[in-house]
Amino acid sequence: MSLSNPSQLLLRNIDLLNAKNPLLINPPADQLTREIKQHYSDTKLSCFTFNYADYCYLTSQNNAQCYFAADYQPTNANKHDLAVIFFPKSKHEFTYTLAMITNYLTADAKVLIVGENKSGVKSATKLTTSFLTHCEKVDSARHCSLFLGDFNGIIKAFDMAQWFKNYSLKLNDIELTISSLPGVFSQSELDVGTQLLLNNLPYKMHNEVLDFGCGAGVISAYIGKKHPNIKLNLLDVNALALKSAEKTLAINGLQGDVFASDSLNNVSGKYQHIVANPPFHQGFKTHYAATETFLANIKQHIKNSGDITIVANNFLRYQPIMEDNIAKTAKIMNKNGFAIYRCQL
Repeated sequence: MSLSNPSQLLLRNIDLLNAKNPLLINPPADQLTREIKQHYSDTKLSCFTFNYADYCYLTSQNNAQCYFAADYQPTNANKHDLAVIFFPKSKHEFTYTLAMITNYLTADAKVLIVGENKSGVKSATKLTTSFLTHCEKVDSARHCSLFLGDFNGIIKAFDMAQWFKNYSLKLNDIELTISSLPGVFSQSELDVGTQLLLNNLPYKMHNEVLDFGCGAGVISAYIGKKHPNIKLNLLDVNALALKSAEKTLAINGLQGDVFASDSLNNVSGKYQHIVANPPFHQGFKTHYAATETFLANIKQHIKNSGDITIVANNFLRYQPIMEDNIAKTAKIMNKNGFAIYRCQL
């Protein structure tokens, strides 16, 4: 697998990666860990990621101790003398990440921040003033920038509860409170696509439902309130989304099975209803493969007479994929740039 642009920028500054116990945070699924171990064979490399698919890949490389969670809680008591943060799509998620790791850094730890320029990485200097004594750009290439800073040694207890953001919504006489951590889709308000989906769900729903790409749990919470006897199953690839969905269900007095999966890799059951507002971006790039793989393989998880309903930007050609792999598919709504597709076995 080729190296991502941020990884290439890091490796051309390989001397900055010389550390006894470095921590890579949200590294891409590429050959970076292998390259680091080839240069520094004695380094005790650790990787932490919010992305389950990346976690599975990184674990398979056997080059580092890998962690997947909504917050970093290592099993190794040794603190890190270097942290390498791949800048996320959300600045709020970046500050969350910094706050999360301070308790696991040595007093003289170095912090490297790398990312694509369009990600907002150039704001690293301003965003790190509470955590680093200084932060300056040390290199740039391939539309990416690399920043280096020194940890200020200030350790603060990390309380995830302080990072949840709640908002209320009322739709079709259903009242909900949505709780979300930084970086999770629709963190502040109900997005247009999800609202359209909620207004066009099957009239009667029973048995079990699978919410694919559940985000903060908006869809499942709505279904759970409207159909109290239904069993909720929520899937996402992102640990922050899964923790948010758990909190959303709890706040609204609901229960459900919330689990991580890379597309359908961890899905084994069959469901009466499948609903999704599937993402088509991975990081900062348009990425259709996950949703297309999901649609191509979901039929085996739909019960007889079961149905699947998805919302998507209307320029995405998901209808023919559904018809080729599941059943005859209807476009039941096309509004505000979004389309609702449904098919039934």
